Amino acid sequence: MDADLVDVRRDFHRHPELGFQETWTKAKVAEMLRAAGLEVHEGTGVVGVLRAGTGNRAIGLRADMDALPIHETSAHDYPSQTRGAMHACGHDGHMTMLLGAAQALAADPHFDGTVVFLFQPNEEHGLGARAMIDEGVLDRFPMEEVYAIHNLPGAPVGQVSTRPGLICSSESLFEIRIAGQGGHASMPQAGRDAITIGAEIVLALQTIVARKLAPGAGAVVSVTEFLTDGQRNVLPGTATLKGDVRARAPQDRDAIEGLMRQLTGGIAAAHGVSATVDFNTEFVETINAPGPTDAVIRAAHRAGLDTVPNREPMSFSEDFAHFCAAVPGCFMLLGNGEAGPNGQPLHSSDYDFNDALLPIGMALWTQIVRDRLPLPGADRP
Repeated sequence: MDADLVDVRRDFHRHPELGFQETWTKAKVAEMLRAAGLEVHEGTGVVGVLRAGTGNRAIGLRADMDALPIHETSAHDYPSQTRGAMHACGHDGHMTMLLGAAQALAADPHFDGTVVFLFQPNEEHGLGARAMIDEGVLDRFPMEEVYAIHNLPGAPVGQVSTRPGLICSSESLFEIRIAGQGGHASMPQAGRDAITIGAEIVLALQTIVARKLAPGAGAVVSVTEFLTDGQRNVLPGTATLKGDVRARAPQDRDAIEGLMRQLTGGIAAAHGVSATVDFNTEFVETINAPGPTDAVIRAAHRAGLDTVPNREPMSFSEDFAHFCAAVPGCFMLLGNGEAGPNGQPLHSSDYDFNDALLPIGMALWTQIVRDRLPLPGADRP
Protein backbone atom coordinates (compact mmCIF):
# COMPACT_ATOMS: atom_id res chain seq x y z
CA MET A 1 0.00 0.00 0.00
CA ASP A 2 1.21 3.50 -0.83
CA ALA A 3 1.97 5.08 2.57
CA ASP A 4 1.75 8.55 1.04
CA LEU A 5 -1.85 7.95 -0.04
CA VAL A 6 -2.76 6.68 3.42
CA ASP A 7 -1.35 9.91 4.85
CA VAL A 8 -3.37 11.93 2.33
CA ARG A 9 -6.60 10.10 3.16
CA ARG A 10 -6.11 10.54 6.88
CA ASP A 11 -5.28 14.21 6.40
CA PHE A 12 -8.61 14.63 4.59
CA HIS A 13 -10.26 12.75 7.45
CA ARG A 14 -8.80 15.12 10.05
CA HIS A 15 -10.06 18.18 8.17
CA PRO A 16 -13.70 17.53 7.15
CA GLU A 17 -15.69 20.36 5.59
CA LEU A 18 -19.43 20.52 5.00
CA GLY A 19 -21.12 21.02 1.64
CA PHE A 20 -20.14 24.21 -0.24
CA GLN A 21 -17.64 24.96 2.55
CA GLU A 22 -14.83 22.75 1.19
CA THR A 23 -12.23 25.54 1.01
CA TRP A 24 -9.26 23.69 2.52
CA THR A 25 -10.25 20.47 0.75
CA LYS A 26 -10.46 22.09 -2.67
CA ALA A 27 -7.10 23.79 -2.20
CA LYS A 28 -5.43 20.49 -1.27
CA VAL A 29 -6.99 18.67 -4.22
CA ALA A 30 -5.93 21.40 -6.65
CA GLU A 31 -2.41 21.44 -5.23
CA MET A 32 -2.01 17.68 -5.64
CA LEU A 33 -3.38 17.71 -9.19
CA ARG A 34 -1.00 20.49 -10.20
CA ALA A 35 1.92 18.69 -8.58
CA ALA A 36 1.07 15.64 -10.71
CA GLY A 37 1.18 17.79 -13.86
CA LEU A 38 -2.52 18.11 -14.62
CA GLU A 39 -4.30 21.16 -15.97
CA VAL A 40 -6.45 22.43 -13.09
CA HIS A 41 -9.62 24.51 -13.10
CA GLU A 42 -11.18 25.75 -9.86
CA GLY A 43 -14.78 26.83 -9.52
CA THR A 44 -17.68 25.34 -7.64
CA GLY A 45 -15.63 22.16 -7.61
CA VAL A 46 -12.16 21.25 -8.83
CA VAL A 47 -11.51 19.83 -12.31
CA GLY A 48 -8.26 18.22 -13.38
CA VAL A 49 -7.62 17.50 -17.06
CA LEU A 50 -5.07 14.98 -18.33
CA ARG A 51 -4.46 14.48 -22.05
CA ALA A 52 -2.39 11.83 -23.75
CA GLY A 53 -1.84 10.88 -27.39
CA THR A 54 -3.92 12.33 -30.20
CA GLY A 55 -7.30 10.76 -29.49
CA ASN A 56 -10.34 13.01 -29.31
CA ARG A 57 -12.39 10.84 -26.92
CA ALA A 58 -12.87 11.97 -23.31
CA ILE A 59 -14.24 10.34 -20.19
CA GLY A 60 -14.99 11.77 -16.74
CA LEU A 61 -14.18 10.32 -13.32
CA ARG A 62 -15.90 11.82 -10.30
CA ALA A 63 -15.21 11.93 -6.55
CA ASP A 64 -17.20 13.73 -3.83
CA MET A 65 -15.52 16.03 -1.29
CA ASP A 66 -17.96 17.01 1.47
CA ALA A 67 -18.31 15.70 5.01
CA LEU A 68 -21.32 15.31 7.31
CA PRO A 69 -22.50 17.29 10.39
CA ILE A 70 -21.72 14.36 12.73
CA HIS A 71 -19.64 14.30 15.91
CA GLU A 72 -17.05 11.55 15.46
CA THR A 73 -16.73 8.80 18.08
CA SER A 74 -13.96 6.77 16.41
CA ALA A 75 -11.10 5.28 18.42
CA HIS A 76 -8.35 5.68 15.78
CA ASP A 77 -5.54 8.23 16.02
CA TYR A 78 -6.63 10.53 13.16
CA PRO A 79 -10.11 11.74 14.23
CA SER A 80 -11.80 14.85 12.94
CA GLN A 81 -10.30 18.10 14.18
CA THR A 82 -13.42 20.03 13.16
CA ARG A 83 -16.03 20.05 15.87
CA GLY A 84 -19.35 18.65 14.70
CA ALA A 85 -18.11 17.51 11.28
CA MET A 86 -16.88 14.12 10.11
CA HIS A 87 -16.08 12.14 6.98
CA ALA A 88 -18.66 9.48 7.84
CA CYS A 89 -19.41 8.46 4.25
CA GLY A 90 -15.91 7.81 2.90
CA HIS A 91 -15.55 10.86 0.70
CA ASP A 92 -12.05 11.25 2.12
CA GLY A 93 -11.20 7.88 0.57
CA HIS A 94 -13.03 8.59 -2.69
CA MET A 95 -10.94 11.73 -3.23
CA THR A 96 -7.72 9.93 -2.36
CA MET A 97 -8.34 7.02 -4.75
CA LEU A 98 -9.03 9.41 -7.61
CA LEU A 99 -6.00 11.57 -6.79
CA GLY A 100 -3.87 8.43 -6.72
CA ALA A 101 -5.21 7.44 -10.13
CA ALA A 102 -4.46 10.92 -11.49
CA GLN A 103 -0.87 10.65 -10.24
CA ALA A 104 -0.43 7.15 -11.70
CA LEU A 105 -1.88 8.07 -15.10
CA ALA A 106 0.15 11.27 -15.31
CA ALA A 107 3.33 9.34 -14.54
CA ASP A 108 2.51 6.59 -17.06
CA PRO A 109 0.00 7.96 -19.58
CA HIS A 110 -0.65 4.64 -21.29
CA PHE A 111 -3.90 5.83 -22.92
CA ASP A 112 -5.08 7.92 -25.87
CA GLY A 113 -7.52 10.74 -25.20
CA THR A 114 -8.60 12.97 -22.32
CA VAL A 115 -9.49 12.16 -18.74
CA VAL A 116 -11.51 14.74 -16.81
CA PHE A 117 -11.17 14.36 -13.03
CA LEU A 118 -14.26 15.83 -11.32
CA PHE A 119 -14.02 16.68 -7.62
CA GLN A 120 -17.54 17.62 -6.58
CA PRO A 121 -18.75 19.53 -3.50
CA ASN A 122 -21.95 19.04 -1.54
CA GLU A 123 -23.00 15.55 -2.56
CA GLU A 124 -24.76 14.92 0.75
CA HIS A 125 -27.48 17.50 0.06
CA GLY A 126 -27.85 16.65 -3.62
CA LEU A 127 -26.73 20.10 -4.75
CA GLY A 128 -23.11 19.83 -5.86
CA ALA A 129 -23.44 18.00 -9.17
CA ARG A 130 -26.19 20.32 -10.36
CA ALA A 131 -24.11 23.35 -9.31
CA MET A 132 -21.13 22.14 -11.36
CA ILE A 133 -23.36 21.37 -14.35
CA ASP A 134 -25.08 24.76 -14.10
CA GLU A 135 -21.63 26.36 -13.98
CA GLY A 136 -20.91 24.72 -17.36
CA VAL A 137 -18.53 21.91 -16.48
CA LEU A 138 -19.96 19.58 -19.14
CA ASP A 139 -19.83 22.33 -21.76
CA ARG A 140 -16.24 23.30 -20.98
CA PHE A 141 -15.07 19.69 -20.68
CA PRO A 142 -17.21 17.55 -22.99
CA MET A 143 -17.07 13.85 -22.17
CA GLU A 144 -18.61 10.75 -23.70
CA GLU A 145 -18.92 8.78 -20.46
CA VAL A 146 -18.73 9.47 -16.72
CA TYR A 147 -17.98 7.17 -13.78
CA ALA A 148 -18.09 7.27 -9.96
CA ILE A 149 -17.06 4.93 -7.13
CA HIS A 150 -18.65 4.73 -3.68
CA ASN A 151 -17.43 2.47 -0.89
CA LEU A 152 -19.88 -0.04 0.62
CA PRO A 153 -19.53 -1.16 4.25
CA GLY A 154 -20.63 -4.74 4.87
CA ALA A 155 -19.31 -5.99 1.51
CA PRO A 156 -15.99 -7.86 1.17
CA VAL A 157 -12.98 -5.61 0.73
CA GLY A 158 -12.54 -4.67 -2.92
CA GLN A 159 -15.68 -6.37 -4.21
CA VAL A 160 -17.08 -4.39 -7.16
CA SER A 161 -20.85 -4.35 -7.57
CA THR A 162 -23.05 -2.46 -9.99
CA ARG A 163 -25.96 -2.97 -12.36
CA PRO A 164 -27.36 -1.55 -15.59
CA GLY A 165 -30.39 0.68 -15.20
CA LEU A 166 -31.54 1.92 -11.81
CA ILE A 167 -28.77 1.73 -9.17
CA CYS A 168 -29.89 4.32 -6.54
CA SER A 169 -33.29 5.64 -5.50
CA SER A 170 -34.44 9.23 -5.71
CA GLU A 171 -34.96 11.29 -2.56
CA SER A 172 -37.74 13.83 -2.13
CA LEU A 173 -38.30 15.93 0.98
CA PHE A 174 -41.83 16.91 1.97
CA GLU A 175 -43.32 19.36 4.45
CA ILE A 176 -47.02 19.40 5.40
CA ARG A 177 -48.31 22.43 7.33
CA ILE A 178 -51.67 22.23 9.12
CA ALA A 179 -53.48 25.39 10.26
CA GLY A 180 -56.20 24.57 12.79
CA GLN A 181 -57.43 26.36 15.88
CA GLY A 182 -55.65 26.09 19.20
CA GLY A 183 -57.45 26.00 22.51
CA HIS A 184 -57.58 24.83 26.11
CA ALA A 185 -56.72 21.18 26.66
CA SER A 186 -59.86 20.76 28.79
CA MET A 187 -62.19 21.97 26.01
CA PRO A 188 -61.08 20.34 22.73
CA GLN A 189 -64.52 20.85 21.16
CA ALA A 190 -63.90 24.61 21.05
CA GLY A 191 -60.90 24.32 18.71
CA ARG A 192 -59.54 22.27 15.85
CA ASP A 193 -56.67 20.29 17.35
CA ALA A 194 -53.84 20.18 14.81
CA ILE A 195 -52.04 17.35 16.57
CA THR A 196 -54.79 14.76 16.13
CA ILE A 197 -55.31 15.85 12.53
CA GLY A 198 -51.57 15.56 11.93
CA ALA A 199 -51.54 12.09 13.49
CA GLU A 200 -54.34 11.03 11.15
CA ILE A 201 -52.30 12.28 8.17
CA VAL A 202 -49.20 10.42 9.39
CA LEU A 203 -51.14 7.14 9.47
CA ALA A 204 -52.78 7.81 6.10
CA LEU A 205 -49.39 8.40 4.45
CA GLN A 206 -48.39 4.86 5.39
CA THR A 207 -51.11 3.52 3.08
CA ILE A 208 -49.44 5.03 0.01
CA VAL A 209 -46.77 2.36 -0.30
CA ALA A 210 -48.80 -0.40 1.34
CA ARG A 211 -51.99 0.04 -0.69
CA LYS A 212 -51.50 2.50 -3.54
CA LEU A 213 -48.30 1.30 -5.26
CA ALA A 214 -47.50 -2.06 -6.83
CA PRO A 215 -45.85 -4.62 -4.53
CA GLY A 216 -42.11 -4.56 -5.05
CA ALA A 217 -42.03 -0.90 -6.10
CA GLY A 218 -39.24 -0.31 -3.57
CA ALA A 219 -40.63 3.05 -2.45
CA VAL A 220 -40.38 4.36 1.11
CA VAL A 221 -42.42 7.15 2.76
CA SER A 222 -41.08 8.23 6.15
CA VAL A 223 -42.36 11.00 8.44
CA THR A 224 -39.27 12.12 10.34
CA GLU A 225 -40.47 15.24 12.23
CA PHE A 226 -43.77 16.23 13.91
CA LEU A 227 -43.70 19.82 15.21
CA THR A 228 -46.54 21.70 16.94
CA ASP A 229 -47.10 24.86 18.96
CA GLY A 230 -48.86 22.97 21.75
CA GLN A 231 -47.97 23.18 25.43
CA ARG A 232 -48.84 21.25 28.62
CA ASN A 233 -52.44 22.49 28.70
CA VAL A 234 -52.65 24.10 25.25
CA LEU A 235 -53.97 22.21 22.24
CA PRO A 236 -51.88 23.13 19.20
CA GLY A 237 -53.38 25.23 16.46
CA THR A 238 -50.60 24.50 13.99
CA ALA A 239 -48.59 21.41 13.15
CA THR A 240 -45.81 20.69 10.68
CA LEU A 241 -44.92 17.24 9.38
CA LYS A 242 -41.59 16.75 7.63
CA GLY A 243 -40.29 13.65 5.96
CA ASP A 244 -38.46 11.77 3.27
CA VAL A 245 -39.60 9.79 0.20
CA ARG A 246 -37.47 7.29 -1.72
CA ALA A 247 -38.55 5.97 -5.12
CA ARG A 248 -37.08 3.78 -7.83
CA ALA A 249 -39.03 5.23 -10.74
CA PRO A 250 -40.11 8.79 -11.66
CA GLN A 251 -43.72 7.64 -12.15
CA ASP A 252 -43.83 6.26 -8.60
CA ARG A 253 -42.32 9.49 -7.27
CA ASP A 254 -44.99 11.50 -9.09
CA ALA A 255 -47.73 9.15 -7.85
CA ILE A 256 -46.56 9.50 -4.24
CA GLU A 257 -46.63 13.29 -4.47
CA GLY A 258 -50.13 13.26 -5.93
CA LEU A 259 -51.45 10.82 -3.32
CA MET A 260 -49.82 12.79 -0.51
CA ARG A 261 -51.60 15.95 -1.65
CA GLN A 262 -54.91 14.09 -2.08
CA LEU A 263 -54.83 12.43 1.35
CA THR A 264 -53.72 15.59 3.14
CA GLY A 265 -56.36 17.71 1.43
CA GLY A 266 -59.11 15.21 2.15
CA ILE A 267 -58.28 14.83 5.84
CA ALA A 268 -57.91 18.59 6.28
CA ALA A 269 -61.28 19.20 4.62
CA ALA A 270 -62.96 16.57 6.80
CA HIS A 271 -61.81 18.46 9.91
CA GLY A 272 -62.47 21.96 8.61
CA VAL A 273 -58.82 23.10 8.59
CA SER A 274 -56.38 24.13 5.89
CA ALA A 275 -53.20 22.26 4.97
CA THR A 276 -50.41 22.80 2.44
CA VAL A 277 -47.91 20.33 1.01
CA ASP A 278 -44.41 21.14 -0.26
CA PHE A 279 -42.68 18.30 -2.15
CA ASN A 280 -39.12 18.87 -3.38
CA THR A 281 -36.92 16.36 -5.23
CA GLU A 282 -33.18 17.08 -5.04
CA PHE A 283 -31.83 13.59 -5.75
CA VAL A 284 -33.32 12.02 -8.87
CA GLU A 285 -32.98 8.31 -9.60
CA THR A 286 -29.44 7.23 -10.58
CA ILE A 287 -29.59 5.35 -13.87
CA ASN A 288 -26.54 3.45 -15.14
CA ALA A 289 -26.11 3.31 -18.92
CA PRO A 290 -25.50 -0.17 -20.42
CA GLY A 291 -22.21 0.63 -22.19
CA PRO A 292 -20.34 2.21 -19.26
CA THR A 293 -21.71 -0.45 -16.89
CA ASP A 294 -20.41 -3.24 -19.12
CA ALA A 295 -17.07 -1.40 -19.25
CA VAL A 296 -16.85 -1.31 -15.43
CA ILE A 297 -17.60 -5.02 -15.16
CA ARG A 298 -14.92 -5.88 -17.74
CA ALA A 299 -12.38 -3.56 -16.11
CA ALA A 300 -13.06 -5.07 -12.67
CA HIS A 301 -12.51 -8.56 -14.07
CA ARG A 302 -9.30 -7.46 -15.77
CA ALA A 303 -8.13 -5.94 -12.48
CA GLY A 304 -8.73 -9.32 -10.80
CA LEU A 305 -11.53 -8.08 -8.52
CA ASP A 306 -14.51 -10.06 -7.27
CA THR A 307 -17.43 -8.64 -9.24
CA VAL A 308 -21.21 -8.63 -8.81
CA PRO A 309 -22.55 -7.49 -12.21
CA ASN A 310 -26.26 -7.21 -11.40
CA ARG A 311 -26.63 -6.29 -7.74
CA GLU A 312 -29.91 -5.19 -6.16
CA PRO A 313 -30.54 -1.42 -6.43
CA MET A 314 -29.54 0.64 -3.40
CA SER A 315 -32.22 2.42 -1.37
CA PHE A 316 -29.95 5.41 -0.72
CA SER A 317 -29.70 8.34 -3.11
CA GLU A 318 -26.71 9.72 -4.98
CA ASP A 319 -26.02 13.17 -6.40
CA PHE A 320 -24.06 11.55 -9.25
CA ALA A 321 -27.52 10.94 -10.75
CA HIS A 322 -27.41 14.43 -12.30
CA PHE A 323 -24.22 13.57 -14.20
CA CYS A 324 -25.76 10.27 -15.36
CA ALA A 325 -28.82 12.16 -16.60
CA ALA A 326 -26.59 14.34 -18.79
CA VAL A 327 -23.90 11.86 -19.90
CA PRO A 328 -23.99 8.05 -20.15
CA GLY A 329 -22.45 6.90 -16.88
CA CYS A 330 -21.93 4.17 -14.31
CA PHE A 331 -22.07 4.36 -10.53
CA MET A 332 -20.25 1.44 -8.89
CA LEU A 333 -19.79 0.22 -5.33
CA LEU A 334 -16.53 -1.02 -3.81
CA GLY A 335 -16.65 -3.24 -0.71
CA ASN A 336 -15.24 -1.50 2.38
CA GLY A 337 -15.07 -4.58 4.63
CA GLU A 338 -17.36 -6.54 6.89
CA ALA A 339 -15.97 -5.96 10.38
CA GLY A 340 -14.91 -3.16 12.74
CA PRO A 341 -15.16 0.51 11.75
CA ASN A 342 -14.95 -0.43 8.04
CA GLY A 343 -18.12 -2.48 8.38
CA GLN A 344 -20.13 0.15 10.25
CA PRO A 345 -23.00 1.69 8.26
CA LEU A 346 -22.39 4.82 6.23
CA HIS A 347 -23.12 7.97 8.28
CA SER A 348 -22.28 6.21 11.56
CA SER A 349 -20.19 8.23 14.02
CA ASP A 350 -17.67 5.36 14.32
CA TYR A 351 -17.47 4.48 10.60
CA ASP A 352 -14.10 4.67 8.84
CA PHE A 353 -12.99 4.29 5.24
CA ASN A 354 -10.76 1.26 4.69
CA ASP A 355 -7.25 2.28 3.65
CA ALA A 356 -6.82 -1.14 2.02
CA LEU A 357 -9.17 0.14 -0.71
CA LEU A 358 -6.81 2.91 -1.83
CA PRO A 359 -4.60 0.82 -4.16
CA ILE A 360 -7.62 -1.24 -5.27
CA GLY A 361 -9.58 1.86 -6.25
CA MET A 362 -6.55 3.35 -7.97
CA ALA A 363 -6.04 0.19 -10.00
CA LEU A 364 -9.71 0.06 -10.99
CA TRP A 365 -9.72 3.71 -12.07
CA THR A 366 -6.58 3.29 -14.18
CA GLN A 367 -7.93 0.09 -15.74
CA ILE A 368 -11.16 1.85 -16.74
CA VAL A 369 -9.19 4.71 -18.34
CA ARG A 370 -6.91 2.40 -20.30
CA ASP A 371 -9.82 0.24 -21.42
CA ARG A 372 -12.00 3.14 -22.54
CA LEU A 373 -9.17 5.21 -24.08
CA PRO A 374 -6.93 2.52 -25.63
CA LEU A 375 -3.74 3.31 -27.50
CA PRO A 376 -3.93 3.28 -31.32
CA GLY A 377 -3.90 -0.28 -32.59
CA ALA A 378 -5.03 -1.74 -29.28
CA ASP A 379 -8.41 -3.40 -29.01
CA ARG A 380 -11.03 -1.49 -27.07
CA PRO A 381 -12.63 -3.97 -24.62
